[in-house]
Amino acid sequence: MGPAELVQAAAMARRFYLEGKSKIQIAEEFGVSRFKVARVLETALERDLVRIEIRVPSELDAERSDALRARYGLRHAVVVESPADASEEAADPENLGEVAADLLGELVTEGDVLGLAWGRSTIHMAAALHRLPPCTVVQLTGVYDAGTADRGSVEAVRRAADVSGGEAHPIYAPMLLPDPATAAALRGQTGIARAFDYFDKVTVACVSIGSWEPGVSTVYDMLSDDERAHYASLGAAAEMSAHLFDTEGRRIGRDLGERCITVEADRLRRIPEVVAIAGGRRKAAAIGAVLRSGLVTSLVTDTAAADHLLLETGPGPRPALERTDPDGA
Repeated sequence: MGPAELVQAAAMARRFYLEGKSKIQIAEEFGVSRFKVARVLETALERDLVRIEIRVPSELDAERSDALRARYGLRHAVVVESPADASEEAADPENLGEVAADLLGELVTEGDVLGLAWGRSTIHMAAALHRLPPCTVVQLTGVYDAGTADRGSVEAVRRAADVSGGEAHPIYAPMLLPDPATAAALRGQTGIARAFDYFDKVTVACVSIGSWEPGVSTVYDMLSDDERAHYASLGAAAEMSAHLFDTEGRRIGRDLGERCITVEADRLRRIPEVVAIAGGRRKAAAIGAVLRSGLVTSLVTDTAAADHLLLETGPGPRPALERTDPDGA
């Protein structure tokens, strides 16, 4: 390209890439056809006159995110760089909650009903919330121990409602009860029943995932040794909102749900957007199991878990995109 061509190509490229003008507008300005404009822009790229750079914040891994989204048929997948000092024994990195808070700020719209299930990652997410459109916030599960002062899930619901300026519907009850009769009686109490009435109205839900081992699953930690052994014999590999799954994503141990204060799996499946927050190598297999269930539409995770998930060769995922999208299309 000669000097005149270089100057013209640079000008056209500036109009197109920086000023946002169309090829037709550029053609009219320079008195040429839009086909010539297209050729000039293509040549500008080939000759390195124009360099296109796609940049995302350093803590996000765009390539893994897109690969994970495609592999599991997800609506959204956001992969965060694992902390350099993270160990295999570490729980979900706290920065997952911060990224999930930003994602909810994108997904929730005015008038939505946001559901929050118990989990350390969802509690971190709620603490990191700084913007949220006006919406109603409802608790989807009971708490780890209603007899203690630490009611993280209740605080998370109230925090999200404060940020959004909407109503809060917490559940002041333990997640796991001694028997189905006690659980049924609690579900009938006014405050809890009011929260349950909102379950069918939830449009966006935020959940955590646990693997079936001590310290990584709330339900596991609440059960007796005999009960843990029983569900392990059924193939328990993952837990989400007190629902158990085997490695292929099939629900097992449905009797456990009868003793729990939690949103039913069928109701979860009808929620247009279910965002799971979970990461770390220790949880990777459990995350894969829950993704194969088709109950989750979006995932916030880290590179340690993503690398494992992208290498999995087990049963294929059940794309959550098969359900109706939030816009009803």
